[in-house]
Amino acid sequence: MEKCYICEKGDLIKKKVDYKLYGIDLGKFYAEVCSKCGEIFFDEKTSKKMTELAKEKGLWGLQTKTKIGQSGTTLDIRLPKKIIEFLKLKKGKEVEIYPEGNNRLIISV
Repeated sequence: MEKCYICEKGDLIKKKVDYKLYGIDLGKFYAEVCSKCGEIFFDEKTSKKMTELAKEKGLWGLQTKTKIGQSGTTLDIRLPKKIIEFLKLKKGKEVEIYPEGNNRLIISV
């Protein structure tokens, strides 16, 4: 059996695993999973299939960087057009925001 490429201690076991991108389920795919650290490795063919599915669902290229701006005494965050279109956001739509841990901001539509 092959050893894990990361921890070099666990054995790699082939099994189907769930794969989500941005919280959206793309399905179950075969991967090698480390028995020790749990790291997951997909082969090139599987990765290409996952990329195709992400593109079909409009998920490809959604991640981006933006800067925090200021409007009066408050701060604002500009949302890129791709994310606005994907989430079908409109001016005036109410959303919930809350911190998660010390470095994550969740915006719930």
